[in-house]
Order: sequence, then structure tokens, then C-alpha cells
Amino acid sequence: MTIRVRPATPDDVGVILELVRDLAVYERAPNAVETTPVMLRDALFGERPACEAFIGEVDGVAQGIAVIFHNFSTWTGRRGVYLEDLFVRPAARGHGLGRALLREVARVALARGCPRVDWLVIDWNEPAIGFYKALGATPLSDWTIFRLQGEALANLAHEPG
Repeated sequence: MTIRVRPATPDDVGVILELVRDLAVYERAPNAVETTPVMLRDALFGERPACEAFIGEVDGVAQGIAVIFHNFSTWTGRRGVYLEDLFVRPAARGHGLGRALLREVARVALARGCPRVDWLVIDWNEPAIGFYKALGATPLSDWTIFRLQGEALANLAHEPG
């Protein structure tokens, strides 16, 4: 079995979208993916890319993905890497592809002078939590994630003042 991680190319947009949809199914939100191939191509390879992706292959077949973008810490004064998606198809798990994808993300972070990589994991995903802890990642249990979206976002944006 040959495992390879490589930067995504514009030709990968279709498989990236497939993997994102597979991730949504795994996370019990099969209808949540709104992105289109055009949106994804622009986000990854447009004039001002918003993110980048790495494809994880097993024997030449795309079986996993890591999507990252930069965040910024005022405390460290440096950019960090935010891991938006990490997904390996169930049939390809247990062979080191997830570790290889995260290793590539870690290498990118260090090469760019980023002191940390952050990501979220759904609290019921015990296999992923165990995997991350085994790598030395620590949960930030003293932080609560907030999201402003939809009507609440629009209401705030349109307040007078």
C-alpha cells in the first residue's frame, strides 16, 4: 500500500467536493454542503485564494483531504494554520493516511513560521479525538465556540449606528 500526500490542483476540484460531501455525511449533516465546484475552484485557486487543500492518496486513489487556511493570533503576533477539514474515507482508515495528512499540515505550519495548528472536532467523534490526543494535540476545554449566521448575522449587520 502506497500512501502519498500532495497539494491539490485545479483538476482535483471534483474529488475535493466528493470528499467534503463524504465528510458531511459522516458528520450527520448530508445536506449541509452548499459549495459548488465553481465556488471551490475560486476559493482554492482563484485570484485571492482563501484556503488550500492537500489530497491524500492510497495506491494513487484520492481517499482523504486536509483543507487549511491562515488565522492570526494577536498574542503570538503571528499567523497560525487552521485545519478546516480533515477527512479520510472509512475504507482507507487505519493505514496512516490521516497521520500523513496532518504531518503535511504540520510541516507547512512550521515552514511558514506558524506556531500552532488549530481545528474543531465534533464531541461525539471519539475515534478522531483519540487519534488527535495520540498525536499530542490537546483539547481546549476552557473555550466555547460561538457562531453568528443566518438571520442573526443579518440583523446585527443591519442595525443602525
